[in-house]
Amino acid sequence: MDTMGGLKRTCMCAEVTDEMKEVTVGGWTARVRDKGGIIFIDLRDRTGIVQLTFDETTDKAVFEKAKTVRSEDVLLVKGNVRRRESVNTEIKTGGIEIMPSELKILSKAQTPPFEIVSNSKTNEELRLKYRYLDLRREPLVNNLVMRHNIARVAREYFYENGFLEIETPMMIKSTPEGARDYIVPSRIHNGKFYALPQSPQMYKQLLMIAGYDRYIQLARCFRDEDLRADRQPEFTQIDLEMSFVDVDDILECLEGFVKRLYKEILDVDIQLPLPRLTYDEAMSRYGSDKPDTRFEMEITDISKIVKDTEFVVFKNALENGGSVRGICAKGGAGALSRKEIDKLTEFVKGIGAKGLAYIRWVDDAPNCSFAKFLKDGELEKIMTALGCEKGDVALIAADKDKVVLPVLGALRLKVAKQLDFIPQKWNFTWITEFPFFEYDDESGEWLAMHHPFTMPLDECIPYLDSDKAKVRAKCYDLVLNGVELLSGSIRINDPELQNHMFEMLGMTEEEIKAKFGFLVDAYKYGAPPHGGAGIGLDRLAMLMCGCDSLRDVIAFPKVQNASELMSEAPGTVSQEQLDELGIKISEKE
Repeated sequence: MDTMGGLKRTCMCAEVTDEMKEVTVGGWTARVRDKGGIIFIDLRDRTGIVQLTFDETTDKAVFEKAKTVRSEDVLLVKGNVRRRESVNTEIKTGGIEIMPSELKILSKAQTPPFEIVSNSKTNEELRLKYRYLDLRREPLVNNLVMRHNIARVAREYFYENGFLEIETPMMIKSTPEGARDYIVPSRIHNGKFYALPQSPQMYKQLLMIAGYDRYIQLARCFRDEDLRADRQPEFTQIDLEMSFVDVDDILECLEGFVKRLYKEILDVDIQLPLPRLTYDEAMSRYGSDKPDTRFEMEITDISKIVKDTEFVVFKNALENGGSVRGICAKGGAGALSRKEIDKLTEFVKGIGAKGLAYIRWVDDAPNCSFAKFLKDGELEKIMTALGCEKGDVALIAADKDKVVLPVLGALRLKVAKQLDFIPQKWNFTWITEFPFFEYDDESGEWLAMHHPFTMPLDECIPYLDSDKAKVRAKCYDLVLNGVELLSGSIRINDPELQNHMFEMLGMTEEEIKAKFGFLVDAYKYGAPPHGGAGIGLDRLAMLMCGCDSLRDVIAFPKVQNASELMSEAPGTVSQEQLDELGIKISEKE
């Protein structure tokens, strides 16, 4: 193996241009083509590929050494740049090549367990085991560069808008945040534990009480919960908090960030202000608090039209305080056969519905699954309300709203994907005025939907004790194409109201003091009106890169069971370490 021998890299591979006369580049061997009298080597680094050409003009010793180069060997090459005879339009450096005068093989590579190419067909499990090789592939390089640029623009934008970047602790006191904590045992304080932060929530509020006015942090957050494609046990938030503001101020600031980000990274113009929907509007129109608004197929309430129907399914739903609602798949009659509608019926039953009624109009007359229960003219009224015409399919559900709306929301998405209704565009939507409480049928109690520092709308404060169903929160989510990107709220800054909120959550004075004592005490020394948000950096990167999984935008991700295949984390620790911490492992049954 060679040493660098005084050679110094002068530029990255994809930065070589025909204006350069002599360059030195370093990288990994992506491909070798030995044609006998001529050898082509594609050299790769994180910026891309450049072609090295060895021919009869090459020094003999250099040519012989080039013959020994194999895939993924690390090379350092000095040579002259010249125009290529046959231009490769697929790569940035496709118009030039390097004629090496010096070649150093700095490191030989074993044959990799899979071919390092952009469109790898290798299963993800093997690629994650050798993640350092997978990360050499162009798509992943592009994703991580994009993620870096998103973080860069975030920092630049918020710095320019008066935010200070302040780090908050990684080892904190365990407090109820909604998900399960990762806990860290303390050796010094035997039998006590730190928790890893699910978010920097209380610390950023304390920074506002301390007078720092505008805080920003690219914060690492941890949640011990079951994983899925858009969730990891450790993730990154663009976390921010602002003082002396209300909802509109925060939303306006965040919209400026979205506009700047999309213009700078993707050269896409996002029109401001972004549309807003209240929670109630989003649920009644789209059946979701994170609606995909790129396509129509909105939910229509037909309860009044069918209130006198003899169809027992509709009748029972309405008598029990529910509703009858439907969606219309325009032009869907061809693709949504009876067999496909049966599959959709099984799908909705799997998510809580009792069944699915339908109208399918293919031939001269519409085929309605409940036609025999309708009086003259009722079918026409239903179809008019749903906008159902020849060639369409209407799908109808009946039950309590908390069943019907999410069921039709999920069905709407499933049908749109099946019929390829969803256009490729960027649709941002604010969701505001979430319910403050949620009624739990099992316990018969009203439960808080948000963390205990969330401020109710001013006009709702009188109803906190008397009518919880009427209370709405000063909180907001930003949704992009059906994915929640950001969540935030205005925080309570009145100590009495904060204490009342803790009590409403069923917490005793002892519990309040034990869990939130330091925050409650801080409120006594003057808290400004404040609020903020956390933007999911991983999700944002996933969407902007056009990926299906968070794993594609995280350098070393975890898999479904929260393990990391490459390092085999989590692992065991020695008995000595456990003894120091006073921990005894008991076998699970």
